[in-house]
Amino acid sequence: MTKYYNVGKIVNTQGIRGEVRVISQTDFPEERYQKGNTLVLFQEKKEPLELVIKSHRKHKNFDILSFEGHPNINDVEKYRDGILKVSEEDLQELDEDEFYYHEIIGLTVQTTEGKEIGKIKEILSPGANDVWVIQRKGKKDALIPYIESVVKEIDLEKGVVQVELMEGLIDDED
Repeated sequence: MTKYYNVGKIVNTQGIRGEVRVISQTDFPEERYQKGNTLVLFQEKKEPLELVIKSHRKHKNFDILSFEGHPNINDVEKYRDGILKVSEEDLQELDEDEFYYHEIIGLTVQTTEGKEIGKIKEILSPGANDVWVIQRKGKKDALIPYIESVVKEIDLEKGVVQVELMEGLIDDED
């Protein structure tokens, strides 16, 4: 059975020419939304639907997409709240030190000394670098920037991330 991975969520229509607003959940919007690429739309109580991208542009914090064979707003209105996904076969090979979100979420985070901090539950992309949200037992979630000086090693086989914590990065009092 084919596995699918989230690329973005259709949150609204844009204008009257069949465009939709997408909040992206991908590290590679330029590749995912290339003209001619196929994404699969998943909606509750409906069969997954393949959509071929006709156009892509950025607008504020959204990716604006249109699909082949969907020339106006009435064609895409019904896709609102749908999740756009990419099939496993369409995932590109990544460089040695690059990872997909689904590979990182769920990993255990520990210090280089071996002290367990928690598990990665979410990845935020606020700007220059991603921020990993670490769920900790009995404490507030911790936020760790995904930068070389903090994240020292990612071992997907063992499911462990080694981090070196700078002074004040994680508040142990919470």
